[in-house]
Amino acid sequence: MATNERFMRVSPAAVWDALADAGTYGDWVVGSKRIRAADASWPAPGSRFHHTVGVGPLSLDDHTESLEADPPSLLRLRAKARPLGTAQVTLELAASDGGTYVRMTENPDGLSALLGVNPLVHLLTMVRNAESLRRLEQIAERRAAG
Repeated sequence: MATNERFMRVSPAAVWDALADAGTYGDWVVGSKRIRAADASWPAPGSRFHHTVGVGPLSLDDHTESLEADPPSLLRLRAKARPLGTAQVTLELAASDGGTYVRMTENPDGLSALLGVNPLVHLLTMVRNAESLRRLEQIAERRAAG
């Protein structure tokens, strides 16, 4: 399990606004190349968006599904990049000091669950998710300002 935390200088509603727009995931999730389509009901539980992930010329098409949504405080997802793996990702938002404290927890599941105990995979996930949260903050700031 990899957990990252970040304080963002915007309201929980501004962060949630970015999370509720499936089109932003291609911009803030490290490794995501683009969002191909999204259910109109995103992020309602059971809704999905379809993405392309990869590095350089290598890419995979799969989808992410919302498992739980409690605006503006909780979003739980199941992200898929098969055959490489799947993971449950939980984003918890809490108002704090005029901004938002965001906790992102990623747990590999399914066949990829064994990867979660590998220290190198854990470290790489932490680094990737720290950058993802930095990018999410930038999107939320732009949306709050405009």
